[in-house]
Amino acid sequence: MNNSLGNPILCLIVLLIFIISCQPKPDKIELTEDIATETIEPAPNPEEEEIIAAVEKILLAAGNYNIQDLDDISSDKAVIGFSSLKDGIWTNTEMTIEEYFDMVKTRENIPFSEIPTDFDIIVTEGRLAFVRADAILSRFGVPGNREINHLTLIKEDEDWKLLSIAWTAQRLPEDKRTFDLNLFAHSYAQAWSSQKPEFVAMFFEEDGSLQVNDGDPAKGRGAITNVARSFMTKFPDMIVHFDSLVYKSNGSEFHWTLTGTDADPDGKGHKVKVSGFELWTISEDGFIKDSQGNFSDEEYNRQLEFGIEN
Repeated sequence: MNNSLGNPILCLIVLLIFIISCQPKPDKIELTEDIATETIEPAPNPEEEEIIAAVEKILLAAGNYNIQDLDDISSDKAVIGFSSLKDGIWTNTEMTIEEYFDMVKTRENIPFSEIPTDFDIIVTEGRLAFVRADAILSRFGVPGNREINHLTLIKEDEDWKLLSIAWTAQRLPEDKRTFDLNLFAHSYAQAWSSQKPEFVAMFFEEDGSLQVNDGDPAKGRGAITNVARSFMTKFPDMIVHFDSLVYKSNGSEFHWTLTGTDADPDGKGHKVKVSGFELWTISEDGFIKDSQGNFSDEEYNRQLEFGIEN
């Protein structure tokens, strides 16, 4: 009797399992899609952060045409190549790093900034790194080209050095080449970090003015060059970081942080880190008409005397 009752029940259970297994599972699919859309890209690991910092340093030195910095972070036999599109035709250029240095020395250079927006990084045995950096090149706040950089870095004495860099350069559409104050501020800070005081003056109108705290305004690009030179001489390793822009009814505040080591022969040789801002009036041509600089003289002088920590 048990067998005659059990067999139909067993068959019914098997049939139900078969029917259920054949049904679509929309809830599970929707859940998977939801998870996929919420996936967050992992943050760079410490090695990748080190590589990104090296790439950014290379692009900063290139934008400032700083031969010494580029030489320090490049392999002796580094090579350069780029392919540019003009009038529908791609042309290629190749050179050694030494040939590039010679070219820079013999021409008039205009600073540019290149800000990577995306990185792809492959590292092999911690010794070689292959980097793709998608960037926009701009001058004085106006984006010009999209440049996709391909860099090979090699480890030398525990530092990443440039072994090769190649890129494609493609002109942005006309409607994308418009003045951007954030790009301008980024480039201006880079110029202050260049050890080329004339680069700072290029961001001003010919008759522009720069005043530092309560000092007399420096009027004209020649006088502004002298102000920038005084800071660059005092702090040969000076880096100016662009912190933020604050928009006011009477202009735009460019907030910055300066770090550097006092190299004045009469100084104490201390490292300083001070922050301040410049209140800008920007001309219709996209240059600084007037800048009023402000930072704490008291804190600045204290750090010159005692350093940052005290």
